[in-house]
Amino acid sequence: METADIARVLFAIIVGYLLGGIPFGVVVLRLIGGPDPRTIGSGRTGGANVSRAVGFRWAAVSGLLDVAKAAVAVLLVVAVGGGAVPQVVAALAAIIGHSRSPFIGFHGGRGVSPATGGALILAPVILLAILPVFAITILITRISSVGSLSASLIGGIAMIVIAAITPLAPIYFVYGVGVPGLIWLFHLDNIQRLLAGKERRIGTRVAAAGSAAGSAPGAEGQDAPRGGGTRLAGR
Repeated sequence: METADIARVLFAIIVGYLLGGIPFGVVVLRLIGGPDPRTIGSGRTGGANVSRAVGFRWAAVSGLLDVAKAAVAVLLVVAVGGGAVPQVVAALAAIIGHSRSPFIGFHGGRGVSPATGGALILAPVILLAILPVFAITILITRISSVGSLSASLIGGIAMIVIAAITPLAPIYFVYGVGVPGLIWLFHLDNIQRLLAGKERRIGTRVAAAGSAAGSAPGAEGQDAPRGGGTRLAGR
């Protein structure tokens, strides 16, 4: 690998991680005077906790911004002449940054929104597989984590198949394995609750994050708050 290529990969890591780390759920709610989403439900910063706090409209705003930050990271790499390797690296770094943000003590979301943003630029065709699976699975199970886990797995398989039958760079195989791998990693607590039959369904009401009165906090993308809170929407 030439020096210029190494530099672009390093650029991709830094840009992807830092852009991915912007906690738009926290930023948006702070700008509108809402509560910190880390104090709601699961304590995550994704659109679901924003929805719990202030409703779907602002959840959609923060969710779209989370999608955009990964897409922008990849586009910036393209702008400096980066090929497939740094582009995929930027997408993966954005997912990690979103879930382990350096700006809020290495906390964050589950990685689904930035994964969608990366796919939007790198392989938009796989969204045709991901989005229906996500929507249908949630409609059937009413469990957001099942939708995310299923959609990420199908998306990864679709990417591997596409890379195998088309002349895409081998790095896309890494993408096909890495994206669902990261999302499943960041859903480990959800997976444990699913196996135990304790994962909450959409619409279940929960206490604020960390409340001693309730059970373990729910996962990003699941429950609504106690008392006058809004119903779940968005991610």
